[in-house]
Amino acid sequence: MTTTASNAAKPALSLPPILTPEAVLEYGQQVRLLDVRSPAEFASAHVAGSYNVPLDMLPEHATEIRSHVGRPIILVCQSGARATKAADLLRTAGITTMAVMDGGVNRWLAEGRPAVKGAPRMSIERQVRIIAGGLAAIGGFLALFVDVRFAALPAFVGSGLVFAGVTDTCMMGLLIAKAPWNRTATCDAAAVVRTLIQES
Repeated sequence: MTTTASNAAKPALSLPPILTPEAVLEYGQQVRLLDVRSPAEFASAHVAGSYNVPLDMLPEHATEIRSHVGRPIILVCQSGARATKAADLLRTAGITTMAVMDGGVNRWLAEGRPAVKGAPRMSIERQVRIIAGGLAAIGGFLALFVDVRFAALPAFVGSGLVFAGVTDTCMMGLLIAKAPWNRTATCDAAAVVRTLIQES
């Protein structure tokens, strides 16, 4: 049943900004889980009943979600960082009744909560750590043994990581999410949002 905008403006309950996996389970069907990870990560493992709208596709659907989804939204990602970013984005769009699941899917799985699992895939956060660390190490060795000017590479990577920490925006992560190996699974975000609306 599609929820009207007036119903969306009057949610059935309010949520604290951060929820533990246990609390998420307790809310059950009173809430809707929105997973903002990449389609590949979602295909690897996700909370049963969650809807996948990747973070980079969320802005174009935020107004639609605000107008038609009547139940409070719990945002989920791998560890919590992208979900927090998504919360800021949705808050800017006028959505106030939402929460972030603390620790994301990592904590959910670590606590043995029920999940839908597919083929294992490496998370975006882990890929960022590997690539950033690799670039810094390569730059450092090249600066030591080839040319000191290669020291600019680890300096650039380090500056990028500081920027990501300060702004909570990881450009490398956004770029990696678009890499071909992370696009092996697809997501029709518009169709997912339509289903979310119909089931809210």
